[in-house]
Amino acid sequence: MPPSTPLPTVRRRRLGTELRRLRERADLSATEAGMRLGITQSRVSNIEAGRYGVSAERVRALARNYDCSNQSLIDALASMTGERRRGWWEEYRETLPAGLIDLAELEHHATSLRVAQVINIPGLLQTADYARAIFHEAVPPLLPHDLEFRVSHRIKRQAILYRDNPPPYTAIIHEAALRMRFGGTATADGQLDHLLSMSERDNITIAVIPFGGRPFPTSGQGVDYLHGPVTQLDTVQIDTEHGGALIDSAAQLQKYRLVLDRMENAALPPAASRDLIHRVARESAR
Repeated sequence: MPPSTPLPTVRRRRLGTELRRLRERADLSATEAGMRLGITQSRVSNIEAGRYGVSAERVRALARNYDCSNQSLIDALASMTGERRRGWWEEYRETLPAGLIDLAELEHHATSLRVAQVINIPGLLQTADYARAIFHEAVPPLLPHDLEFRVSHRIKRQAILYRDNPPPYTAIIHEAALRMRFGGTATADGQLDHLLSMSERDNITIAVIPFGGRPFPTSGQGVDYLHGPVTQLDTVQIDTEHGGALIDSAAQLQKYRLVLDRMENAALPPAASRDLIHRVARESAR
């Protein structure tokens, strides 16, 4: 039996999606696009589906054929080609949901990240014990080895915050998340200490929305906004009970930028946020 073809990465799928959007904006069919480039309609369709790789030169040729004049976008799309080596997250491909693999890949390539959480501390700022306590509440319950796979995957994702040139990371956290005692007193206190330590890093901004603060838009879902090299390549990840959902349409990206702007405006400045975290930590220690 021939070896199975590896599933396309989220990055390759996104490249294909953006090429399809450029083609549709040019009002060309896949057949017409193929004829202009001297390839078949099926080849164009497979590129757009992420099943076939594509060179930077071909991306630029497609962009010319689609009358795209946005050079920043063209350069960003061309930079998404030619990656041969798969990332560390691929070792989890057979053990974790695909959405978690995609999220790790998106975070790895993001130029900056902004997240919002109302009930939990954001994943990239969690301790292993806190993450373990969160996953322990999964419905249906996770088997012990599956739980540990998720914990190790979450901790490995955090490596992006410690790189030589780490991406800017802004976490908007409601005071409710600071006061939830997931995992018991020792785990919760350790999580608050870790949060304070991380807030001192130059690339990390933590803004806390206090109880009694101004209203803000959200239903309590976790929101991760991952910035690409250009706005068109941004991605939003939404936490749901059935897994993460990825959003990349222009209208929805604009909506979530506004949501996060309003949440951040409702939050305390970083220094006041650290003071509130300190206060919650002291109160819990009494």
